[in-house]
Amino acid sequence: MEEVRKLIRENNLEETSRILNAAIEKDPRCAEYYYLLGNVYRKQSDFRRSLNNYLKAIELDPESPAQEAYKMTMDILNFYNKDIFNH
Repeated sequence: MEEVRKLIRENNLEETSRILNAAIEKDPRCAEYYYLLGNVYRKQSDFRRSLNNYLKAIELDPESPAQEAYKMTMDILNFYNKDIFNH
């Protein structure tokens, strides 16, 4: 998984997504895969997919770092005010 983390840091998100989705197909019970995939989607501003993957990671492992990532993403979304951009 260190290679996947490196790809995320380098913003090679399409490749990372491909690798993680293949890993999930082989082992759908690994919470870390969903957590990392959530991070990929968050970096792509795809918050719906990000949150869904964090929730899956939390379901599989309630102690997952996805707990904090989920809260952080929700804080960002709750802070975001679309009306600011409509003036």
